Amino acid sequence: MDINYRIRGGVPLRGDVTISGSKNAALPLIAGSILCAGETVLHNVPHLRDIRTLLDILEFLGAETSFQEGTVRIRTHKLTSKPIPSEYVSKLRGSIVLLGPLLARFGVAEMSYPGGCVLGKRPVGAHISALEQLGAKNMSTEEVVHLQGSLKPAHVVLSEFSVTATENVVLAAALLPGETTVSIAAAEPHVQAVERMVQHMGAEVDGVGTHTVKIRGKKDLACATETVVPDYLEAGVFVLAALVTGGKVRLHGTDPEHLLLFLDVVARMGGIWKYDAAENVLFVDGELSSLVSTKVQTNIYPGFPTDLLPPLGVLMTQAKGVSRIFECLFEGRMAYLYELEKMGAHIEVLNAHQALIIGPTPLRGRTVASNDIRAGAAMVLAGLCATGESTITDVHYIERGYDKLDEKLRGLGAQIERIEK
Repeated sequence: MDINYRIRGGVPLRGDVTISGSKNAALPLIAGSILCAGETVLHNVPHLRDIRTLLDILEFLGAETSFQEGTVRIRTHKLTSKPIPSEYVSKLRGSIVLLGPLLARFGVAEMSYPGGCVLGKRPVGAHISALEQLGAKNMSTEEVVHLQGSLKPAHVVLSEFSVTATENVVLAAALLPGETTVSIAAAEPHVQAVERMVQHMGAEVDGVGTHTVKIRGKKDLACATETVVPDYLEAGVFVLAALVTGGKVRLHGTDPEHLLLFLDVVARMGGIWKYDAAENVLFVDGELSSLVSTKVQTNIYPGFPTDLLPPLGVLMTQAKGVSRIFECLFEGRMAYLYELEKMGAHIEVLNAHQALIIGPTPLRGRTVASNDIRAGAAMVLAGLCATGESTITDVHYIERGYDKLDEKLRGLGAQIERIEK
C-alpha cells in the first residue's frame, strides 16, 4: 500500500501538542524483556509499525504480547532462542538489539541481517566485536548473524559510540554475575533508559549517561515496569514546524535537557522559545522569531543530533544568510537536499557530508520523496511552509518514526491529508 501526504502550506501552526514516547527507547526496552521470565510492562509506547514488528519477532520466539492504549505487556515464560528469518528483521534495523539479551539468556542468537532505512553503510561489526569481548563465538555467515557461547563479565571497549551496540552490551551484562565495564559507550537518553531499566530489574549500574558504564549483573533478574521517555526527535520537529510556519506552539511532555544543543542552535538562529518547568511545557514563538543563518555540525550525544539535521535544513532555507551543515555520522544523509531544491531552495552540496544553504528562499509546492524517516519529516516541514500544494511520497518511512504526525499537525491547524493508494 502506498501512502502519501498532501499538504497545502502557508498556514501558521497554533495550539498545543503532546510529544509521544521515544521509539528509540521503546525498542531496546522491549528487547530487555527477554532478560527475565515473567511480565514486562511498558507505558507511553508510541504506535509505530517498528514497535509492532519487534513485538511480532518476540511472538515468533514464543512470547505473549499485547499493545493497547500506549501500554505494551510482554510475557516471556515460554520464550526460546531460534533463528529469526529475514521476513521479520529485514523490516527493522533496530532488531539487532535482540542479540545481547538472547545470547545472555540462552547462549545463542541467530538472525538474518537487519534492514531499515538506507543511510550509508551501518555494519554490525561493532555489535559482534562487543559481544565477542564478553566471550561469544562468532559463527556468522554472509546470510546470517550467528553468535553463541557462555558470556562472562569483561572490559568491553566499543569500536565507536554506537547506540545499539551499547544497548546490546548493557542488556547482556545485566544478566552476568560480576562486573562489566563498557568504554566508549553511547549516552543518548534512550541508552540511559536501558541502563535505568536493568537497574530496576536488579542489576547495579554506575555511570548512567556517561561514556564509561559499569554493570554488576545477576543471574536472576526481575521483570520491570517502565515508562518510555519522551521522543526528543519528535519534539525537535514540532519546534521547527512552529518556526518555519511562523506559528505559536506549546509542546507538552518533552524534556529540554535532551535538546540542549538543538535549542541553543535554534536560539542562535533567532528562534524564540521558553520552557515552563512547572507545567513541563516548551513554548515556541515563530511569529516573533527573526531567522538568521548559522553553522551546524552533527556529533554524538550531547552534540547536535544527526536525526534533527534534515528538518533543521528546512529552517535554514527560511533564514537570512548562508548556513553551513556538516553531517559527520552518515554518508547518505544529504539526499533530502535535492528534494528541497525541487521546491526552490538555494543549496550548494560541497561533498557527501557538507552543504551550504542560502536563504531566505520561498519554497513552492511540489511532489517530493521521503528518502528515510528523518528526510521525510524534513519534507513535511517544507510542505508546511511552501506556497501551494505539496505531495510527500513514501510516507511509510515517516510513519516508522513519528506517532500520528499528520493527526498532530492537523490539531495545530495544518492542512495535511493522508492518502492511501
